[in-house]
Amino acid sequence: MIFDVDFTIAQPGPDLGPEGYRRLGERYGLTLDPERYEDARRAAFATLKRHPELDHDEEIWVLFTQRIIEGMGGEGDTYGAAVEMEGAWSHAHFFELYDDALPTLEALRGRGLKIGLLSNTARDLDAFVAHHGLGVDAVLTSRSHGKTKPHETIFRRMLELLDVAAEEAVMVGDTIEDDIEGARAVGMRALLVDREGRYGGDVEALDDLREVPAALGLVS
Repeated sequence: MIFDVDFTIAQPGPDLGPEGYRRLGERYGLTLDPERYEDARRAAFATLKRHPELDHDEEIWVLFTQRIIEGMGGEGDTYGAAVEMEGAWSHAHFFELYDDALPTLEALRGRGLKIGLLSNTARDLDAFVAHHGLGVDAVLTSRSHGKTKPHETIFRRMLELLDVAAEEAVMVGDTIEDDIEGARAVGMRALLVDREGRYGGDVEALDDLREVPAALGLVS
């Protein structure tokens, strides 16, 4: 079993949300409106451009964060504020596990399955695992690997770390392009965690991670 991290098993805490941006802005002399955060984030995603070769590029996410800050009304040193906010995403203590994460991971390990975490991040996943008390067999980030999902090599490297074949592995993630299509391209089964019901029936989707064992046929 291979799990994506952000918005699959964990979510950013308050310091990385609307009020966190507001407080960050104050330190840089920026007046940021928390009510504009969601629209600013959606607009930033709409203009987000990947590295053409899917190389891990942290500057892309700094610029993405800068667009959010400007979308919230920031004028001034928006780049400096974006660098600080992006840096905060590297720290495990700014994240909270979803309620269904630990029970699911424990249930799968109890059935003898190997578990890996695969993430497009610069975060130290070993530190993340230790901080949140997770039991996993392997971790891999785009920063350490060099390529981001959905590049096939990052999936193949994770399979090597777990010592399993693609047809024996299942990817669980929250994005279709990165997680679902990327995993399928190397021959893996993939399950989408669709907590907000955004995607309908186009993919094999779950509302809750606790549905994973049943989806794998491990429980009746």
